Amino acid sequence: MKKQLNVGIVGTKFMGRAHSNAWLAAPKFFDTPYTPVLKAVCARDKDATAGFAENWGYIDVETDWRELIARPDIDIIDVCSPTANHKEVVLAAAAAGKHIFCEKPCALSSADAREMAQAADKAGVVHYLNHNYRRVPAIAFAKQMIDEGKLGTIYHWRGAYLQDWIMDPNFPLTWHLQKEYAGAGPHFDLNSHAVDLARYLVGEIDSVSAMMKTFVTERPLPGAGAATFTSGSDTGSAGMGEVTVDDASFMLASFENGALGSFDSSRFAGGRKNYNYFELYGSKGSLIFDLENMNALQYCNLEDPADEQGFRTIQVTNAAHPFMDAWWAPGHIIGYGNTFVHAVKDFLDAVAGKSTITPNLWDGVKIMQVLEAGQLAAKEGRTVKLSELE
Repeated sequence: MKKQLNVGIVGTKFMGRAHSNAWLAAPKFFDTPYTPVLKAVCARDKDATAGFAENWGYIDVETDWRELIARPDIDIIDVCSPTANHKEVVLAAAAAGKHIFCEKPCALSSADAREMAQAADKAGVVHYLNHNYRRVPAIAFAKQMIDEGKLGTIYHWRGAYLQDWIMDPNFPLTWHLQKEYAGAGPHFDLNSHAVDLARYLVGEIDSVSAMMKTFVTERPLPGAGAATFTSGSDTGSAGMGEVTVDDASFMLASFENGALGSFDSSRFAGGRKNYNYFELYGSKGSLIFDLENMNALQYCNLEDPADEQGFRTIQVTNAAHPFMDAWWAPGHIIGYGNTFVHAVKDFLDAVAGKSTITPNLWDGVKIMQVLEAGQLAAKEGRTVKLSELE
């Protein structure tokens, strides 16, 4: 019988559901070295958290993450709380010797991310930053193709991550729209994913320039039942509050290897729900990926005869493709939730010492440096080298 590892999760919203499902599913589809046990879930609203626990099968409920971390029967702390809470939770988890599975963005700053990474390394625990899109089979296969030289020298990355969920000016002032709690808008939330993928597929970024815009500068304060991180109680529905983050961010980048890149992120892209898209152009070939068609890659082989060149579709569903041998027959697609299952599988392998896992908190430091450089570039109207932030 496999050894069990007890999971304590902080947060019960969107990511809490996605992570809970992944902890349950991973050992059912993959030969994991451990069986994760949903031991305890933590959030402030005790009744709502109890309902979450009952639905997902958590054994215990906590309302104070400090008490959760202090429990000797918890092996892994899964951080699904708002960004402003990550540093405190991760530092405490590391001090208690717990392995760390942390949602993105890593922290409010690269300095905070560095402190988190140093604490986790000092404690000798496994730490993982959940940029789950690295574990989309099509993206992992794109990485394999790049490593095999099928794109040759990469000239540029063209990325866009677009959503439309706050276009209504009556959408309330949740924590996502306050710099104190979120750090930035889509520039952190969405561009953190895009920067991670660009680093994964292309390489380290050397310098950036950027522009940012807030289209709706005031929003209604949250009413009863609205998600807010500013206090533990209802803030009421009267009054307006200032939006202190970007609604859209456009960033240009130069990579250390000479490639160029562009990053478009927005929550004001009407009709786009979760459009994470990139194009990669190299001396031997090109790749296109769209998360809304996540089982496919578009590939152009420039070494084909000129009159036969063009983009063709690779359906990344065969057993030979990354992660796919654990799922269905070829052509039977997987979805968004499966990427979290892949992350849990790799995380458990790392805890067992069978492999290492990336991205980790040190990757979070590098991602935050790029994003901070973008903020500085937009503020000062100039190109900012990453070395300025080290």
